[in-house]
Amino acid sequence: MPLPLNDREIVVGVTGSIAAYKVADWVRSLRRDGARVTVIMTAAGARFVSPLTFAALSGSRVHTGMFDATAPETIPHIDLARRCALLLVAPATATTIARLAHGLADDLLATVALATEAPVMVCPAMNSKMFLHPATTANLATLRGHGYRVVEPASGNMACGEEGPGRLAEWETVRHAILATFAAQDLAGRAVLVTAGPTREPLDPVRFLSNRSTGKMGYAVAAAASQRGARVTLVSGPTDLAAPPGVEMIRITTALEMHQAVLDRASEMDVVVKAAAVSDFRPAEQASHKLKKATTTATIALAANPDILLTLGERRGNRPCPLLVGFAAESREHLNEGRRKLRAKNLDLMVVNDITASDCGFAVDTNRVTLLDRNDAVEELPLLTKDETAHRIWNRIVKLLKD
Repeated sequence: MPLPLNDREIVVGVTGSIAAYKVADWVRSLRRDGARVTVIMTAAGARFVSPLTFAALSGSRVHTGMFDATAPETIPHIDLARRCALLLVAPATATTIARLAHGLADDLLATVALATEAPVMVCPAMNSKMFLHPATTANLATLRGHGYRVVEPASGNMACGEEGPGRLAEWETVRHAILATFAAQDLAGRAVLVTAGPTREPLDPVRFLSNRSTGKMGYAVAAAASQRGARVTLVSGPTDLAAPPGVEMIRITTALEMHQAVLDRASEMDVVVKAAAVSDFRPAEQASHKLKKATTTATIALAANPDILLTLGERRGNRPCPLLVGFAAESREHLNEGRRKLRAKNLDLMVVNDITASDCGFAVDTNRVTLLDRNDAVEELPLLTKDETAHRIWNRIVKLLKD
């Protein structure tokens, strides 16, 4: 299956912060995503984590000095600058940020930063007072002026015992920024609404009707749109997933709440993607107290929930926007059901998947879908990660927007 970073070479610059230990796992994650990773460590960085650790995790030698005694004919800072697709400086200390801001070339990392034409991403990590000092603020502004991408640090408890901004950003935030760096910005300026996850329809304060959706596919669709430059609103039912970075999150519980949230915002959108598994029915009555087995019948009266996509399709009539995309999770007659729903709901694209397969559908990280559009075009995608599936769906949506 294709991997997100597609054999790109990422040079990771590790500097002298206690947060250096976190970056060891980042290197491993980058390799899982298909990247080739080379690590540069400053002298201070090598005092926090051994270069041997990064060599084992990256699968390549770690560079710690300006000159390579084992290959004196090479010029490391030029070679690394030419090879890298991205220079990731993490953790970036106040000293390193100052060095980069003022163009000093007194160590290998700073020299590579000066010599490379690749994007440079800086992830600050330091004491809160150091981070908030006017000198650091000015230096970060200078880096942004140079075109460097600064991933803002998180706030929280520091190793020094203080609390505030300056903690190294979480990996998911940084990974999102890296993927956005390499993604086509073909959704820039577009407003997108995505729904994800299940809904829960309460029977009483304890019990509810729901389904097996985990929200993984919808969250991947939202994240991919954000990486490609869209302004994304994610309306999510209850899940265990963290909100994708850079996405406006609206959490709901019931189908009626999702219906209202989507309809309130749909007219402002260029694209609406309904990836949520919305409950078709809800209990006709919700008990205010827990129902007791001894006094409850075995039959539950149900009421139909509104069909959100059907409502949107009827509202827009023949107008092309917002472009409407539906998902159909089917256990049989997949394509016939997908085509029926596409036409009945006045959609532009339907994403159909087989929920009976063990490697796609609910609660797994892969999916195999078929794309059906209103012009009867059919595209069968292979088994892919849900992240890659999301980008392939957006590839088709972008073409529909251009048409």
